[in-house]
Amino acid sequence: MLRPVVVGLDGSRESLAAADWAAREALRRDLPLRLVHAWQGLSSDASELPELEAPRYWARRILRGAMDHLNERYPQLYLSADQIAQPAAEALVAAGAEAELLVLGSRAFSGFGGFMAGSVALATVAHVTRPVVLVRADHTAENEHMPNAEGRPSVRGPYREVVVGVDPAHPCEELLSFAFESATLRSRSLSVVHTWHLAYGHVPGTADTQAEVTSRADAQHALATMLQPWREKYPAVKLRELVENGRAAHRLLHHAQDACLLVVGRKVRPAKLGAHTGPVAHAAMHHVRCPVAIVPHG
Repeated sequence: MLRPVVVGLDGSRESLAAADWAAREALRRDLPLRLVHAWQGLSSDASELPELEAPRYWARRILRGAMDHLNERYPQLYLSADQIAQPAAEALVAAGAEAELLVLGSRAFSGFGGFMAGSVALATVAHVTRPVVLVRADHTAENEHMPNAEGRPSVRGPYREVVVGVDPAHPCEELLSFAFESATLRSRSLSVVHTWHLAYGHVPGTADTQAEVTSRADAQHALATMLQPWREKYPAVKLRELVENGRAAHRLLHHAQDACLLVVGRKVRPAKLGAHTGPVAHAAMHHVRCPVAIVPHG
């Protein structure tokens, strides 16, 4: 049975942009799209309370409006929609567990051009077991493509590249699988970023020391060794191996500036409480302009 692409809707501009991105991704993957709106007030236990009539009306309108919009823009897409009488984060985690990937909207930082995940998105990302993609409100299909001859983004041009951050010292199978598949679906290059740094006290920009040369060589060898099986599995993907000295979050934010998708990992933790996303995923969620895929891994 095919896993659908699932998108969480709340009527905001962010969630509508996420729905558009999710529709295009479902078409790229030849999968159905499931729209989900969750609100605990939908429960029949409180069905007679008159003060809930207006919120329920708007809850129904959110899904109906999104269905009409997506049916008009993507008539070839198979769509379904569900209202769930549960707290939003709880419902999205459950829906995400049955999805190929879960797509959510994220709120933009005022004046900084990145985006800030709300409490629902943070709680969902921290606990869902499938990949989650966060999309900001002003993202459009044109943003995913290279500019045309006039310097304007155009859906007729090739996609921008996919960027993924990895650490060869830890298992990254799920992360690389998602990144290579995403690059393949877009017929684009994949930049794999691995960062390294010397011990505390080294001053960047000084003449290379033997320790620095050795550390860089070790990092390049580790990354090349990790990627060799993936090169063989995905020979059509143009691969760029980027081994850079610096903090992982900082270097990924830099390379994501011109990407159509940034892919980062989230180590699965046994804790049931708290938002355990890790520093790299946390930075990406808050500051990257393009869609961010957060992939849980062992």
